[in-house]
Amino acid sequence: MQAKPFPPRRADDAVLPELDLRWLPSPEPMLRALAAADALLPGQAVQVLTPLMPAPLLDALESRGLRATAFALPTGGARVLIRCPDGDDAASA
Repeated sequence: MQAKPFPPRRADDAVLPELDLRWLPSPEPMLRALAAADALLPGQAVQVLTPLMPAPLLDALESRGLRATAFALPTGGARVLIRCPDGDDAASA
């Protein structure tokens, strides 16, 4: 999977909770990211910072019916935006 370039932060990004998991030993980043994702209600989102491009995490999120987009960070690692679809998202998918 090729990483997308890191986008500039927008004002609406500031309202999303962000978890910095980059300094945790494996498998903690994946476990904590999945726990945060599983706690999302429809329409909610969270951002997680991971030490690597998290292909296994992205696969796990997809299998849970969640939407995730990963962006490579200039300092290494990735920012992953995780969204729980609301009813409108599911209908348009």
